[in-house]
Amino acid sequence: MSAKNILVVDDEKEIADLIEIHLMSQDYNVTKANDGEKCLKLLEENKYDLILLDLMMPKLDGIETLKRIREKSNVPVIIVTAKTTEKDKIQGLNIGADDYITKPIKPLELLARVKAQLRRFIQLNPMANEEEDTEGIEIRNLSINKKFHEVLVDGEQISLTKIEFDILYLLAKNAGKVFSTDEIFENVWNEKNYDTTNTVMVHIRRLRNKLKEDERQEKIITTVWGIGYKIEK
Repeated sequence: MSAKNILVVDDEKEIADLIEIHLMSQDYNVTKANDGEKCLKLLEENKYDLILLDLMMPKLDGIETLKRIREKSNVPVIIVTAKTTEKDKIQGLNIGADDYITKPIKPLELLARVKAQLRRFIQLNPMANEEEDTEGIEIRNLSINKKFHEVLVDGEQISLTKIEFDILYLLAKNAGKVFSTDEIFENVWNEKNYDTTNTVMVHIRRLRNKLKEDERQEKIITTVWGIGYKIEK
């Protein structure tokens, strides 16, 4: 399997260089950008498997950069930030980040989160797994084709990020089963620990918005209060 290409976007050279060293130790190809404008330019000219994005940068900050990335691409994005409040983390997740890491960076956490996102990228690549579902899942007005990463609701195609798709697919594939936030995190992110509850809830909320749940009398995703979430058969 060819080495994965990762774009590191951070205006602090020492941090970008440190991240590069850790990533290259795992044989990843690394490109660096020191501001959001350069990030967007590189993204237009090259294909990346993952972006590590700082929030506080000159010219174009990480939040605005992420918004523009999401207008054109579903490439996995991990926010790397010195901001540690829940509000800051949730803001990044709400506009399309797949995960976040707080500074100072811990090498083992960095590599674990990078590997988790890349595993998901491979799983959702139609050419990466010949055993992907070809017929997909049909539940009431919901249709999911994992091979082509396609979701239809009432015949309308819904554009989802990889994380959102993974959550929806997990619940649909196990229709009727209730998953706690911890179980969703462990199944989708392929790892344990960290503060999982808010992360999962933000992605569920974003997923529900895209599914236009507020307009539906019969919800696709059901909340089982005090336990978790499920999709009814």
